Amino acid sequence: MADKDENWERGVIEKLAMAALKEQRRARLWGVFFKLLVFAYLTVVLMLAMDWKVDGESLSGGKHTALVEIAGVIAARGDASADRVNSALQAAFKDKNTLGVVLRINSPGGSPVQAGIIYDEIRRLRAAHPSIPMYAVVEDICASGGYYIAAATDRIYVDKASIIGSIGVIMDGWGFTGTMQKLGVERRVLAAGENKAFLDPFSPLDENHKKHAQALLAEIHAQFIDVVKKGRGKRLKESPELFSGLIWTGAKSIDVGLADGLGGLEWVAREVVKAEDIVDFTQKQNLAERVARRFGAVLAESLSGLLVSSQLGLR
Repeated sequence: MADKDENWERGVIEKLAMAALKEQRRARLWGVFFKLLVFAYLTVVLMLAMDWKVDGESLSGGKHTALVEIAGVIAARGDASADRVNSALQAAFKDKNTLGVVLRINSPGGSPVQAGIIYDEIRRLRAAHPSIPMYAVVEDICASGGYYIAAATDRIYVDKASIIGSIGVIMDGWGFTGTMQKLGVERRVLAAGENKAFLDPFSPLDENHKKHAQALLAEIHAQFIDVVKKGRGKRLKESPELFSGLIWTGAKSIDVGLADGLGGLEWVAREVVKAEDIVDFTQKQNLAERVARRFGAVLAESLSGLLVSSQLGLR
């Protein structure tokens, strides 16, 4: 009987000890989490206090070449959005010390809407500041929407190995009807409006939908071609392939009239603009924005890990 009492007491003590350890572990995890949270908050506040944007005028006391970069995919959210690019262009043209503006492009393209907004703003700024020339300098690639924008500049300079062109429009997707049949999956879709399920990837391709989509692409393609012709004028050596979506090297692009010559940023600033000093007006995410985005990801990951650890500790 005494042994049973001792075993019962030992079991109760062990359970109480384990419960205390679990509670202590859980409290320690929450403590670490909140310490990290406070540290991250103070870091962001410090970055916001230290990180300010210096305008182009204060970076240079004399005449200069203004630089605006378009890097990466042209999209509404990102460094190559119309909002960021146009704000940078406006500041570059407005600066009293700007002798010329260089648009350095390294982009495979992206949204035709964003590219069109940037193109229109370049045309407006060129008309408002006729004494300030504008040139495009291509690095690795200037294709599709990137070239759409470049066509608005006075001249386009490339490297002999740059990739230029892709004057076309694409709409892509997937069709899963064959896979669904093999798996025995039935598609059920209800819509008000006979074309609401337009190009549904889980339904057979409707010929009327295909024709309508092709008409949309043809219309946007015609807009693209018109922009290039207006921008390049008689320099274009038109051929059936020019607007077919093909790409060319920088050297070949000069031959077909898509570019004007070979040259990099420093060369154009020195030899063409005649202002060797380069001031970068590009608007990018500042340090605080980058830290905030990274902090948000880390915070979510930490919270997820904490919840998992808490759940494991309760078992």
